[in-house]
Amino acid sequence: MKAYLGIDVGSVSTNITVMDEAGAVTDSLYVRTQGRPILAVQEGLRQIYRQNSGLAVQGVGTTGSGRHLTGVIVGADSVKNEITAHAVAAMHLVPDVQTVLEIGGQDSKIIIIRNGVVTDFAMNTVCAAGTGSFLDQQAARLNIPIEQFGDLALESTAPVRIAGRCAVFAESDMIHKQQTGHSIQDILNGLCQALVRNYLNNVGKGKPLAGPVLFQGGVAANKGMKRAFEEALGCEVIIPAHYSVMGAVGAALLAREEALSGKPTAFRGFDVVNSEYTPRSFECSGCANLCEVIELKMDGIVIGCWGDRCGKWSNQVTVA
Repeated sequence: MKAYLGIDVGSVSTNITVMDEAGAVTDSLYVRTQGRPILAVQEGLRQIYRQNSGLAVQGVGTTGSGRHLTGVIVGADSVKNEITAHAVAAMHLVPDVQTVLEIGGQDSKIIIIRNGVVTDFAMNTVCAAGTGSFLDQQAARLNIPIEQFGDLALESTAPVRIAGRCAVFAESDMIHKQQTGHSIQDILNGLCQALVRNYLNNVGKGKPLAGPVLFQGGVAANKGMKRAFEEALGCEVIIPAHYSVMGAVGAALLAREEALSGKPTAFRGFDVVNSEYTPRSFECSGCANLCEVIELKMDGIVIGCWGDRCGKWSNQVTVA
């Protein structure tokens, strides 16, 4: 089958999607990055290859915080940031979407779309409050499986107000509410409402929020967060079918766009799972910029350099 791969490498998860020529997702994979993006990508591609026999890859796109590294490893045809990838995926599934809410493990972002064009966006990368990692941490502290977090929040009858502007204050406030006798259901519901307030007051501050609204990222699986957003916004919040891998969906769509322009794919093939990769960084002292240059070797051969502003190092790489 002719297909396109989308790879989204983040700090918490590495997501891979397989897309057919019509733009439909035929397979997807969600694996934990665990601080080892190279191994996560290799294991993900290994699983995709096993699950999809006879796959003829026509193009590969990468996105996420590890997009440059992954792009060099697999031979990407498209390397785009998360905002572009998520917006492209959202408009592909809901063409008239106007607002995209995305909350992942490390950060959260909002994208404003008008008439098929991204007009504004914002990201929160400086505070853990409102991210998937914080919800994971609180669920573990309460000895609750994260899969049950949303269902328990929906059972709440009298949500309590939690201070959600800071992860540290939110946790201490939750402990205080537990000690005063509030139920776990009410505390979880209050936490969802606090995180939504945090998100709208910081990431969404000053943004014209209009429907249709899409909720993407791993946190979209939390039913309590979905309800809290709907209560705060006063409208329906749509959760797409592939909400947890939308970045990879967008990356695959962008790779398909590159392939349709007639360019041959740069994909190195699934044999990359058997190669050994050695990254290193160094500071270039060639000028006052003092760029931090990242160099990647595959089986002892330099296959990529990036991070230099002038191209002094990246232009020296001749291996395709």
